Amino acid sequence: MGAGPAGIVLGNILQQNGVDCIVVDKHSRNEIYARGRAGTIESTTVNLLKKHKLADVLIREGKRQGKCEFRGADFQVVFQYDELSGGDTHCIYPQSKLNDSFIQSYLDAGGKLLFRCEGKTLTQSDSSVTVECFDEGTDSTISIEADFVAGCDGYHGLSRASIPEASAQSYRKQYSYRWLAILAYAPPSTEHGIYAFPSAGFAAYLLRDRKVARYYLQIPSADKVEDWPDERVWDALHTRLAKEGWQLVEGEIFDKRTMALRNYVMEPLRHQRLFIAGDAAHIITPMGGKGLNLAIQDAEALAETLIDFFDQKRQSLSYLDRYSDVRLPYIWRAQEFSCSLLNMLHRPEGQNLEAVQFEQQLNKSKLSQLMTSKTFARDFARNFVGIV
Repeated sequence: MGAGPAGIVLGNILQQNGVDCIVVDKHSRNEIYARGRAGTIESTTVNLLKKHKLADVLIREGKRQGKCEFRGADFQVVFQYDELSGGDTHCIYPQSKLNDSFIQSYLDAGGKLLFRCEGKTLTQSDSSVTVECFDEGTDSTISIEADFVAGCDGYHGLSRASIPEASAQSYRKQYSYRWLAILAYAPPSTEHGIYAFPSAGFAAYLLRDRKVARYYLQIPSADKVEDWPDERVWDALHTRLAKEGWQLVEGEIFDKRTMALRNYVMEPLRHQRLFIAGDAAHIITPMGGKGLNLAIQDAEALAETLIDFFDQKRQSLSYLDRYSDVRLPYIWRAQEFSCSLLNMLHRPEGQNLEAVQFEQQLNKSKLSQLMTSKTFARDFARNFVGIV
């Protein structure tokens, strides 16, 4: 359920290994493509996709990136994380294009994919699971019976909602500020990502491709998109990203939205014959670019678990707990890194001035260690680039 990165990568790997599957998504292919997301792909994910012959477009068109820059009022450093991680880099490529290439690979191999087909009910028995779906194309309800269901349909999808509260534990954190996320037709201002943390609040510049750039601004949680006309956006970006001798290149803003920042994990990742992966299983802030990578890595771990279950003709469903056992430690590691990086580069939360000032000093200490501690910098680099 779901043809985003988790669902469609899972479908590809299962199909390659002779496991019959159907992918359903309530959106059309164009609607899936239009969901603009960032595209920071970790070295671990690139290697995973190569292994399953899904990386051709990434290798051909993606841009390697091995450094980023941190800018503060009294702190500026270009962080060369490829050198500290042994040569590993990020690959920068738009998620929408990458995901569409996964869809095309699945269809080219004869995979069955039902667009505009929304799951309505999910019923489990001892021997199977049945999903009732409404197919917009035929204006009818269809019933799919399967051995297992992989819920890759997001936080608000049917899969997560089908897990009884008593059968899982959910962990949540909500931040008191938001991001304004901006996409603009703008040529590169620099060849690496910039993370700025002046007193006015966090800002980021991220290269998406040669024609489009992504920007983030920390804003109050009550702010709306209408509060940020283009002129105000560019003024804030110029101010927060300012650096002597460097100029931000403007362009036409074509997408602007507010983003609530939150962390969420549900565990375990299986309820009887239903699994959850990607955003259905965990939400992570965009800080560090971990969301897409976690989803794809979930897909491989779940695929391997299911393939082995069928190959070995295992009888006990308890073997399938392996999926949760493998993935949850990495999910929590990514959550910890993302939270730590977010806190390091944002104004601290809270009304207690002394506590805020204390947190600010802790953040300064972390940043200074990127320059003064090889051990800290190496560990940071390995987590940033996604080495597991």
